[in-house]
Amino acid sequence: MYAVDDLRNILARIDGRGYKAYKDLQGAYAFPGFTLFIDHVQGDPFASPSKIRVRVPGTVARLPTNLFSSHVRRVALQDFLIREVHHAIRHVCRGNRGIGKSGLVEIDAGSQEVLERTAMVVTPQWVEARLSLGLPAQGRTILGRQAEAMLCQELPEIAERAMKWRSVDQERARTFVDCVDNQESIRAQLDSLGLVAFIADGSILPRSSGASDRPLSRQSAQPFRAPDSLRVAIPLLHPVSQDGRLVHSLTGCGIPKGVTLIVGGGYHGKSTVLRALERGVYPHVPEDGREYVVTTERAVKIRAEDGRHVERVDISGFIKNLPYGQDTATFSTDNASGSTSQAASILEAVEVGATALLLDEDTSATNFMVRDARMQALVHKEHEPITPFVDRVRELYERHGVSTVLVMGGCGDYFDVADTVIAMQDYQPLDVTEDAKRIAQDFRTQRAIETTSPLAEVASRIPVWESLDPSRGNRDAKIDAKSVDAIAFGHEVIDVSGVEQLVDVSQSRAVGYALHLAPRRSMKGGLQAVVQGLVELFDDAGLDGLDPYHQGERHPGNFARPRAFEIAAAFNRLRTLRIRE
Repeated sequence: MYAVDDLRNILARIDGRGYKAYKDLQGAYAFPGFTLFIDHVQGDPFASPSKIRVRVPGTVARLPTNLFSSHVRRVALQDFLIREVHHAIRHVCRGNRGIGKSGLVEIDAGSQEVLERTAMVVTPQWVEARLSLGLPAQGRTILGRQAEAMLCQELPEIAERAMKWRSVDQERARTFVDCVDNQESIRAQLDSLGLVAFIADGSILPRSSGASDRPLSRQSAQPFRAPDSLRVAIPLLHPVSQDGRLVHSLTGCGIPKGVTLIVGGGYHGKSTVLRALERGVYPHVPEDGREYVVTTERAVKIRAEDGRHVERVDISGFIKNLPYGQDTATFSTDNASGSTSQAASILEAVEVGATALLLDEDTSATNFMVRDARMQALVHKEHEPITPFVDRVRELYERHGVSTVLVMGGCGDYFDVADTVIAMQDYQPLDVTEDAKRIAQDFRTQRAIETTSPLAEVASRIPVWESLDPSRGNRDAKIDAKSVDAIAFGHEVIDVSGVEQLVDVSQSRAVGYALHLAPRRSMKGGLQAVVQGLVELFDDAGLDGLDPYHQGERHPGNFARPRAFEIAAAFNRLRTLRIRE
């Protein structure tokens, strides 16, 4: 352990030298009130930023222990502190101090969702922020004085502003943690209440724009209000303020298990509700508007994905008797159609434990969803390989326990198979189940049910581990995510643009490293067991171990926790994946 004066002396000594002399900084330095760890120094000003950690002793941070007394509360507090550090960086740091990444200071902060991240760790002994930092240079010449200002002036101020209880907004911190705790408490109650989701009265579902995930202003938005027939009250762990008073339970719309249709005219809010539900698998920050839109953690959004890779999936329950005798019991393709991709995605989700499917007709393959009576009359079943979803959706629930929430604005044939029908009108939900059932009786469909055999139990497939190779050139693992939608994995780029519940680039990065970790951990069994093993590993040891080069105490990189379903989705979209016969 070095003293802060040692750091200043090193910076003075290497000032004006070549950039690689910055390597002399690696080590730990004792500052008044915190320790600075310089774990990795970038090779040049344009390389990936340097990795540092700022650790404040618990006796100095003095965070109340009840704010991190459970895993949920710890994750929430860590997320709050990440946002505080991010805010402090914007107010303290000068920014550009030379070429390339010179002067950059970053922490991996999220958007509206609250996710477990490696960017902050809270323990009873210490609080640690993990940062990326661009050491300043002009050309390839070290700017030592600017580096000293960053390390010896700005970092202490960031630690003071954002990592000590006396400095943060204490009421806002408590509200943040309690809000996340409430959301996860509601999620834990859904199953016993017979629900797959809950939307609290007063929720603001629309977003401010197509390019922003922030809520539309309350002045412009229509607060959600449950229809009386679907309203439920769910108790909270912590009281919340509502209309100027503290309440100990929330009322709202319970989305029941079974088959639920969301119908209505265009631009009345159908897809907005579904998007809120698909994001509701994660807790949200207070005042997001959707913080009390809570969906079962086992809900998976399904869409058609033309051109995606499918590897040995039994889609015969939906598609069989293809021309030229192509096998659909072990269906493989590098260029799936809309219907085959959607069938595969449903079965892959069920394979790893999904209990609810979220679908929107706008992003579904039309021929996969339904064939009406006129089309059945023109194209006989013997010439149509697809068994449409309308003929399987009840069986999925009654025999396999998988509920469906479906946005459907153009086909009333689904009235025959729905348990609940919600109509969106001017962004307000109406329970029109009885009307839909009456219409189904009065205007009987002439279409024939096209199932010829039961939907088989979904077997778990076993990966060939050698097919997961992230190496490139002389590197054992070349893995990165430049965006939420694309994961670089060795020579491949996994297209996860159709995996709509990946919400953060650090989640996508974690998914890539999880694919690399699975075979190295010698995880055995089928894909479900593999992804469940990863989930248990994250539960027990956190996300730090995703870094293949992680040794002891070291900045682990910027990861946010993905769900098992998104890890499995990336497995399935990796074009080199092979499944054992």
